Amino acid sequence: MNPARRIREEIAAAIRAGEWRPGDRVPTEQDLAAHYGCARATVSKALGELAAAGLIERRRKAGTFVAHPPVHSAVMTVPDLAELIAARGEAYGWTLKATRTEAEGAALCPAPALYVEGVHFAAGEPFALEARFIALGEVPDAASADFRSEAPGTWLLGHIPWTEARHVIRAVTPTRAEAAQLGVGTCAACLELDRTTWRAGRIVTHVRQLFRGDRFDLVAQFNAGA
Repeated sequence: MNPARRIREEIAAAIRAGEWRPGDRVPTEQDLAAHYGCARATVSKALGELAAAGLIERRRKAGTFVAHPPVHSAVMTVPDLAELIAARGEAYGWTLKATRTEAEGAALCPAPALYVEGVHFAAGEPFALEARFIALGEVPDAASADFRSEAPGTWLLGHIPWTEARHVIRAVTPTRAEAAQLGVGTCAACLELDRTTWRAGRIVTHVRQLFRGDRFDLVAQFNAGA
């Protein structure tokens, strides 16, 4: 078997079998070349093919790591990020950054509104930023909810039904502060999702979520004429 192909297939098999987990560091080119008894150029070719296939991530000056598979979400539903991340076998986390009551509300959410800001994590790494307004006139219990232990989206899905939702999706570059929170460069591609949900014609919540572009996909499947 071609040496580069052998290296590629053995590393891919280890990743798919779970022997190498997302975020694990891949041995250096020098170590792999010594292990396989081949030239570094052969190893570099194999790693390049694995990176192109999305199985590994090569970070300049940091090394090579097993890639985190992207989380897929149906674009025509309101997802629970905690469930989506857990379904990929990754540990989910949420950190509350700020919360306050807006007496005058926001442009897309009636007053009074509760503002909640935080970060979602997958496998210990930043996954998405969230800035959300909740209409307290529609969801008064949100004012006393503990959003330090549970993300507001998860809490809302468990406490109040929604009847209508609108998504606006954009490809954006993050601000310097957003890039720092997500752990990406300021030129990294990110996915911005603005979503408003209603119940019986009344706004429940408006949220802006900013996802790392390499970690999240929005997927829709539909029939012709639907």
